[in-house]
Amino acid sequence: MPLLRIALACLALSASPGLLRAANDAAPGLNLKINGLKPGLEEAVRSGLTLQQYRDRAVSEAQLRRLVSRGEQEIVATLEAWGYYSGAVKSHLQPNAAGSFDVAYDVDPGEPTRVTGSHVAVEGDAAAVPAVASALESFVPKVGERFDHAQYEASKTAIEKALGDAGFLGAKLVTHRVEVHSARHTADIELAWNGGPRYKFGATSFSGGQFSPQLLDRFMPWREGDDYSSQQLLDMQQRLVGGDYFSTVTVQPHPEKASDLKVPVEVALTPAKRNIYSAALYASTDRGAGVDFSAQRRWLNDKGHKGQAEFDLAQRLKAVELSYRIPLSGTRQRMLSFAGTYRDEETESSISQTEKLAANVSRKWSGYTTVYGLQFLSGDFEIGSEDGNSSLFFFEGALTRSSSDQPAFARRGYSYTLSARLTPTETLSDTRFASLDLEVKWLRALGTDTRLILRGETGAMKVDDFDLLPPELRFFAGGDRSIRGFGYEEIGSRNEVGDVIGGDRLLEGSVELEHYWRRGFGAAVFVDAGDAFLGEDFVLHVGAGVGVRWKSPVGVLRLDLAYPIESIDASGWQIHFNIGPDF
Repeated sequence: MPLLRIALACLALSASPGLLRAANDAAPGLNLKINGLKPGLEEAVRSGLTLQQYRDRAVSEAQLRRLVSRGEQEIVATLEAWGYYSGAVKSHLQPNAAGSFDVAYDVDPGEPTRVTGSHVAVEGDAAAVPAVASALESFVPKVGERFDHAQYEASKTAIEKALGDAGFLGAKLVTHRVEVHSARHTADIELAWNGGPRYKFGATSFSGGQFSPQLLDRFMPWREGDDYSSQQLLDMQQRLVGGDYFSTVTVQPHPEKASDLKVPVEVALTPAKRNIYSAALYASTDRGAGVDFSAQRRWLNDKGHKGQAEFDLAQRLKAVELSYRIPLSGTRQRMLSFAGTYRDEETESSISQTEKLAANVSRKWSGYTTVYGLQFLSGDFEIGSEDGNSSLFFFEGALTRSSSDQPAFARRGYSYTLSARLTPTETLSDTRFASLDLEVKWLRALGTDTRLILRGETGAMKVDDFDLLPPELRFFAGGDRSIRGFGYEEIGSRNEVGDVIGGDRLLEGSVELEHYWRRGFGAAVFVDAGDAFLGEDFVLHVGAGVGVRWKSPVGVLRLDLAYPIESIDASGWQIHFNIGPDF
């Protein structure tokens, strides 16, 4: 088997999609044709031709003839990497009317070589480990399939990686044979590993950190003597980074120092800057122009406690929050937080001044974030022409998951948040209530420059006396991140005199299509619909419009012009503006 040629072809096949697309473009004036191949195989053959690298260069006819001749060998190597071992190639070169040359390759790939026998196994206890068993089950090519050298190498590597990740650091490939019968167009695969013993975690040492080993032990997802796992090492690093105490984190296992199959682990840490100050100017049609300032102390003492003060001052919002956070013991990355908040807010339908005390426990794991705890909310409010004052003591919990391929400008991603509130007792509460809310967002790129964004939210509550609920616990709709074409929290059920008072139900959705051009500028069209309502009094509100987009370093800048095309509350064109990441 011409292994060198196959290796070169496999390297070419691993090129990025952008390179493959570029490879389809012939040199200026050079007309290159490849005949006799299906599109997928033709694209692979083109990507492996050295001739393509000269499409922007001036070459002599003699040099071009050498490149064309070399291309025959390169095509054969690519065919063999794809399992075609009896392929034939004939090249043609002649001048054309444009003053350049026409190059054509007539290719007969022949019959594909198919796998007729496959024995892939791992000896010992390693075969029973789920990750190893899954890699064995996923091995390709399987019997009856075309023998693809790139697939074969990738599958072999996946098994070896699974063995190493699961702690079988001494695993050895004891049988490695592929028999290709060109005349019969068949291939037999035989691979076998001796998994050997499974290694364990040994002692873990820390250096450079500002905390005691006892505190740092909380970040360890394993204990000495547990089965070795590369994923556990990665989890450890992510936990230390997520703790926001260190500027650099290095988690280094030392299999070469293993004693009695126990691998020691060294963790090197560099403390981060202890105090953080940040300020940001912003503008949105919901809150107007404003500034957000925060001061954070990453650790207040040797127990890792944190403190933060945040001030949000805008035209229609003034808020101050002081918080104190305590990392809890155990390996579950939990944080106990105490916070006090004052909030003075004005919307299209309400004015409120409230104070809140909160005690929450938060935890992150496997991409999820959970927050649950108790809240005490008290204050004055005015909704329409109605004044109110209430105090409420309630439980609040939320489950959030968010994922995107890029932080500032995503090409694919999603998020959802499920939140619930409940007054567990009548003590300290002027009225009892229970509410549930689900918010979902989904984004996908359509081609290179277009994105589809879907968003939806639904909520419901049961309350003894709706009039005693402050605005922030009621459901409203309308605004930059709700139903555009309406003012912020302008949509809701109305009282007898026609004032918007919100609702105990919420249902809304949005469809948006964005397209971008050069320099990060783009345009959007969208339709938003829904309602916030009491009981069964649902009234459809629909807003639609167009917008301008710009990909800024901190997220997408959005400037929208929307009109309420279906509503009893229509008030004309609305401008909406905000900036920030997609998720």
